[in-house]
Parts: sequence; C-alpha cells; structure tokens
Amino acid sequence: MDPLAPLLELPGVADAVTAARDAVFAVHRHRVNLRGWATTAAEASVRAARSSAALDGGSTDIPESGEVADPVLAGALRVAEALGTVFPTWRRAPLQALARLHVLASADLDDTPGRPRAVPGLSERLDLLAGLVTGGTSVPGPLLIAVVHGELLSLSPFTVANGVVARAAARLTAMSTGVDPKSLGVPEVHLLRNRADYDAALIGFSTGTPEGLTGWILFQCAALESGAREARSIADAASA
Repeated sequence: MDPLAPLLELPGVADAVTAARDAVFAVHRHRVNLRGWATTAAEASVRAARSSAALDGGSTDIPESGEVADPVLAGALRVAEALGTVFPTWRRAPLQALARLHVLASADLDDTPGRPRAVPGLSERLDLLAGLVTGGTSVPGPLLIAVVHGELLSLSPFTVANGVVARAAARLTAMSTGVDPKSLGVPEVHLLRNRADYDAALIGFSTGTPEGLTGWILFQCAALESGAREARSIADAASA
C-alpha cells in the first residue's frame, strides 16, 4: 500500500493538489517559457535563494560586485546554482544529494558540512524519506513536495542550514515529479511573506495529526500556486 495515499483523503487536499499542479503547468505554457525558459528560470532561482536565505536569518542583499558577504545568502545562492547538477543524484540517491546540498549551504557556517546529526532514529527516518523520493509512492507531485519539505524541516538533520536544504529539496522534488521540471516557480517568496503561517503549519505537520497534516499540505499547495504567479510575473517582465 502506498504510504502517502491516505493523505489524499484529507479534507481539501486532492483539490488543492490539482490546483497547484495546474497553476505551475500553466506557467510552463507561457509564450516566453516555451523557448526562453532558461532566462526566467535563472531569475526564479535567484529570487528563491534570496527568500530562502531570509527565512534562515540571512541577508537578501546581493552587491553589484557579486561578492556576497552574508554566509547564509552565499550558501543559498550556491545551492540554487547547483540544483541542476545535483538533480540526477537526487533521483537515484537522495541522501547523497542532501549531503551535497548541505555542503554547499553551510560551507561558511559548519565545521562538518554534509554530515547528519547523531540523533537516534534520524537515519531511519531519512531512509524512509529517500525511499519515497525514489519511487516508494505514486501520489501527485505537490503532495510529495509537501512531505519532503515538511519532513526535512521537522527532522532538522544537520546542525545548521536545514531550512535552505529543505526548500532546495522541495525544488528538486518539484523537478523530479514533473510538477515544475524547469524550476520556474518561486514558492519561497510566499513562504517568506507568510512566515508566521509557515511556522505554524510546520508545527502542525510535526504533530502528525490529520488536522496538522492537512494544514501543512494546503499551505504548501497555496505556496506552489503563489510561486506560479511569481513565475508568471517574471515571464511577463521578460516579454515586455
């Protein structure tokens, strides 16, 4: 039995998942993204990195020189730039990909980058998550994205930079499930603008109750929809 299938039966989840998937798909059909998607994806990547860094207490300021002093933002930008190369590893060896993401995110923050914390039960939970990513579930992509994102934030497998890593893993899951194969969406902007709701939804997810899980999944689907609108604004600006 698919371990995530029951989540689709939670109130409002199936409709929210469909709406999120359709919203992101529509952005890929924007006339600019039919051929010029590499340019809009690059802008989306930078916006995602800045928002993700801010959520972890970092700066959003990228100097004209390009030399970023803030270690959190520098790490988030390194992660964003590397997603394309990490993607193949994510599909076949997610834990190896997570270690690589953490090395990039925490290079200026941690003496042991890429090494998970020594916490009882952590490796088992990560193994279960890796199994889901590599084919252990057939639920729609937005649902798996929400689970990967929430599980990594809840587990906090590393000493630092867990938020940047979790949000990057969510982007990789969006790519691997076909929800956002070109990584055009920017749900991180929604997360930053609604930080209190983000934190509250994560607490709910961590409880594992039906209500908590429902709240988290609905919030993440709303973030995907909002991220699609952000992507559309990027494409519209590129066509102006």
